[in-house]
Amino acid sequence: MPTAILEPTTNHRQLVPAQASVLVVDDEEQNRTLLKDPLEARGFEVAEARNGAEALQAIAERLPDVILLDLMMPGMDGFEVCRRLKKNSRTAHIPVLLITALSERKERLMGIEAGANDFLHKPVDMQDLLLRVANAAHAKALFDQLQAEREKSDNLLLNILPKAIALRMKEGEVTIADKYPEANVLVADLAGFTNLATHIPPEQLVFLLNEIFSAFDILLEKHGLEKIKTIGDAYMAVAGVPISRPDHVLAIAALALEMTTALEEFNNQYETSLRVRIGISTGPVVAGVIGRKKFSYDLWGDTVNIACRLESHAQPGNILVDEPTFKLLQSSYRFASPANLALKGRGEMITYRLEGRL
Repeated sequence: MPTAILEPTTNHRQLVPAQASVLVVDDEEQNRTLLKDPLEARGFEVAEARNGAEALQAIAERLPDVILLDLMMPGMDGFEVCRRLKKNSRTAHIPVLLITALSERKERLMGIEAGANDFLHKPVDMQDLLLRVANAAHAKALFDQLQAEREKSDNLLLNILPKAIALRMKEGEVTIADKYPEANVLVADLAGFTNLATHIPPEQLVFLLNEIFSAFDILLEKHGLEKIKTIGDAYMAVAGVPISRPDHVLAIAALALEMTTALEEFNNQYETSLRVRIGISTGPVVAGVIGRKKFSYDLWGDTVNIACRLESHAQPGNILVDEPTFKLLQSSYRFASPANLALKGRGEMITYRLEGRL
């Protein structure tokens, strides 16, 4: 029989996180009640399980903050339940307090080996119970808070880096620089935005630009491509980096056409007359992460320079591509007749205006 309840001198309510839940696992109803009543009186939410299998089912349905687990139960004993919980990544972090009438060193070592976080001995001292459960719940709350902060940090990293690159950084890779033999670089610029910026308040300017680029981001995600950066009212994206795919050139062409359509819809909604100029180039690029505190995933190489030159020579509303891009797309897309353009730093180059799908 447990000892009589002692009135604790510590304010356990200060240690109990809001809505902390405890699962009491014992095959004896009287034992469960003796544990449950003082815990509920101290603000814990208590659930019960009569055996190991029932406990595992209850935990699968809802994760508790602390588990009070009787060691000696028919069928599956507390050691086995504890081992199963600690092998499962979903439940391994939950504090398990083994309750045992055994005091031998061997049983304690077996409990530690199974993954138990703490022990309570029968008969259970209620002050000891409340202190240990409160401490375990507090530790679980700190763990959950740490996990939430880690997830927030991971999400922030994913906002500025491709997922594959962010994972490499998390694994400890310091210098990330890769060469890709064939990528498709898209550079877009908003014609008329600079003039618009001189006639509207800053808040409205940023709002409109965010609406446009957010629409582009949605299209980018739809086609599984990577946004590299924005500079002013320019937007850069890439296909085939950091993960290659057989249809990346088709995806970048579809994106370019849908960007022009998205801007037309924007103009109708906000009564503006913006047009987008787009340049697409195909070829090798180097991609990598630069920066120490503020990271940036960027591209370098002649392919990037050509895409920028094509964008600057495109007429508002047009999409210009180079010859390698044209050759990859000509069986699926319509183009205007080729035109020779004198590109800065490149000389004469054959270019093609993308008009739509075949």
